[in-house]
Amino acid sequence: MPHTAYVIGAGPAGLAAAAALQAKGVDVTVLEKSEHVGNAWRHHYDRLHLHTTRGLSGLPGLPIPREFGRWVARDDVVRYLEAYTKHHDLRIEHGVEVTRLDREGPADGEGRAHRTWTVTTTAGPRTADAVVVATGYNHTPHVPDWPGADGFTGQIVHASHYRNPAPHAGQDVLVVGVGNTGAEIAQDLAEGGAASVRLAVRTPPHIVRRNQGPWAAQYTGLLVRHLPTALVDALSVPVRRASFPDVSHLGLPIPAVGLASRVAQGAIPVQDIGLVAAVESGAIQVVAPIERFDGGEVVLADGARLAPDVVLAATGYRRALEPVLGHLGVLGERGKPIATNGRPAAPGLYFTGFTNPISGMFLEMAADARRIARNAARYFDSA
Repeated sequence: MPHTAYVIGAGPAGLAAAAALQAKGVDVTVLEKSEHVGNAWRHHYDRLHLHTTRGLSGLPGLPIPREFGRWVARDDVVRYLEAYTKHHDLRIEHGVEVTRLDREGPADGEGRAHRTWTVTTTAGPRTADAVVVATGYNHTPHVPDWPGADGFTGQIVHASHYRNPAPHAGQDVLVVGVGNTGAEIAQDLAEGGAASVRLAVRTPPHIVRRNQGPWAAQYTGLLVRHLPTALVDALSVPVRRASFPDVSHLGLPIPAVGLASRVAQGAIPVQDIGLVAAVESGAIQVVAPIERFDGGEVVLADGARLAPDVVLAATGYRRALEPVLGHLGVLGERGKPIATNGRPAAPGLYFTGFTNPISGMFLEMAADARRIARNAARYFDSA
């Protein structure tokens, strides 16, 4: 009988891992709590495109079609994931949520022999030889616990609920957070008829051009990711100065912490597709971070007071892994998996899609899938 594996999550990371394991002869089932593959992608904002090139974003066994263009749109990503599932004939169980993982059975001195994983789900328990957790980097929306927020008379909306600027035409909007999502949503609002768009920035981001002609920022990310951190930090400053005008006086200075150091801390650069020009023109105004709310006003860290109609929080997500496997000792700081890049966190347990690399998430999810399949095959052979 073939070895069995469950993959938790039918996003790109989970589908890639399932296809790679299946290619090794493993009997794989993907458990997905929603009714669709790529469910998170279906709910991103309308104008979203992959920030990485089509040619370097395909998953194992099926390239992204050329007709989708160099920068693949959200809806085309969904179409690709649907085609990927069909191409590999992946077995997906929809409407099944995993609530707990446990390691069962006797073991030899290295924790291998006759041990299986029990996967507790809303549809009953399952057992498997291996489990891949691919529930995603962007799992549970996070809104900071701002003092006074409960009494705010405007709206506070997480960026995960934003689709397009139409509902905000004529409104004053404060976007909080200047990652790629916050920057792009602010630009979308400014172009789409919002009366005023402000962008609250706590930590100024590194900004890079998405592409300069045929040269994509992703190519640079691939070139520099193995260089010494200090060297990349030093190079990032003159590159930024050569690429953009100085907008320090407008709230976007060059960060004091170098680009590679920030990436190591989990903050990837913002790919500019018009943010700097919008700030220069005044279409987007950069302001200080939120300190608290006071009735209908937002009080900023510099003491300024605003009265926006909407506060749109592009403030990130939580992985929310603790309820499922916090008891296994495989999570580290802030609930992040202790083992990534295809390495086992425990015998037969793997994580994928929980990093945000400068080289591109789809590229690394594809590499993770291949590494997981190789490591799982070795694990099965040694058990």
